[in-house]
Amino acid sequence: MAHLTFLGAARTVTGSKYLLEVDGKRILVDCGLFQGLKDLRLRNWQPLPDAGSIDAVVLTHAHIDHSGMLPRLVAEGFKGRIFCTAGTMDLCSLVLPDAGRLQEEEADRANRGGYSKHHPAKALFTEADANNALTQLQPIGYNRPVPIAPGLEVEFIQAGHLLGSAYARLRRANGQGGSILFGGDLGRYGRPVLPDPAPGVACDTLLVESTYGDRVHAPDDHGAALAEIITDTAARGGKLIIPSFAVGRVEEVLYWIKRLEDAGTIRPLKVYVDSPMALKALAYYQKHAHDLDPDVRPARGEVCSFCTERFIPVASAEESKDVVAADGPAIIISASGMATGGRVLHHLQHGLPDPKNTVLFVGFQAAGTRGRRLIEGEPTVKMFGQWVPVQARIARLNGMSAHADANEILQWLRTFPTPPKATYIVHGEPKAQDALKARITGELGWHAHAPVQDERVEIEF
Repeated sequence: MAHLTFLGAARTVTGSKYLLEVDGKRILVDCGLFQGLKDLRLRNWQPLPDAGSIDAVVLTHAHIDHSGMLPRLVAEGFKGRIFCTAGTMDLCSLVLPDAGRLQEEEADRANRGGYSKHHPAKALFTEADANNALTQLQPIGYNRPVPIAPGLEVEFIQAGHLLGSAYARLRRANGQGGSILFGGDLGRYGRPVLPDPAPGVACDTLLVESTYGDRVHAPDDHGAALAEIITDTAARGGKLIIPSFAVGRVEEVLYWIKRLEDAGTIRPLKVYVDSPMALKALAYYQKHAHDLDPDVRPARGEVCSFCTERFIPVASAEESKDVVAADGPAIIISASGMATGGRVLHHLQHGLPDPKNTVLFVGFQAAGTRGRRLIEGEPTVKMFGQWVPVQARIARLNGMSAHADANEILQWLRTFPTPPKATYIVHGEPKAQDALKARITGELGWHAHAPVQDERVEIEF
């Protein structure tokens, strides 16, 4: 037997962390940042589970809600290796130092502005902490069982959610005992850029995400809704501002804009990518083109399979200010995806009061985030200490989500050769988790449970 403790993503979407204790070994699977509501963010300041005693970390992918606490874990004394795929390692080299810089900048602003309850305000972790964590990443390939601690091995299997994303199956190296599959985040079927999720594999215990466990994405319209939004905004002489996750989502947004241009469905507009991290991520997607769908690999003589006709990378802060101040129709893609920070806030502060503009959300908006408040219709939002009136059109496209919906989750579960003995529903808000649990138990007849924060269970292993 073994024990599994849910240290995050339990009855909430972010903060994925799972501690597996078996044969005297302690393995942490994912080490993510809590985001959204203040009560959740405060959990980031709680001590991690005796970092020095952890033997290894297994990382399913690079999104910050799965990887963002690695720098703090290392700062608190973790000395082991962090096992991940090569794509995940490359993307972590972007997101972790950036997260450290943002933490330091926020602490500095709080100290200068005097609005922190702590004196002095401190960063959750620093850029130096992040760079230290990067030195402990150990890349391994897909479908290759690799030892991670004496007697234990991990195998990564393509999840189709993000470049480098994987399911992680842990089991004993001698083939005896049970196995546990950490699902990470589940990708979608028949979508561009990334391959479909690989079929499920035999396991005794399964952790499955439930971000969209209570809903079904709209049928694929082949870009029709995006084309309407672009055309309408351009006709009004406005800007289309797209808050986007810098890693993963920008690629699909560009794919669809390029496809609509190539088909003549929309007229080419200036497309600014105002995110240094997103620009670097695009380069990594090109580097790992063999892990992508064949239809987005560069054609012969093509420099970049994601570059639109009037693609404009925005590198410096000064260039970003120029884009904010510029008039006329344009598409601006900028981070962060939930409008919680980053350069997109400057575009929103300037663009939200103008009814000519459109703000388009293309991903999940967690409770408590500025993005969630905007899509729920709040008339003003606070940015940089000021209330900004919302006069721009607010739109959303869930079809671009990188997370499987309820039907796709069930589709994936049906690919398992045998039912797991226990299925734990994680990484979702309560309503979504409860709905998915009802479908899993009702349609598949599996035992399923949605654990609460810090719940510790015994599993067969």
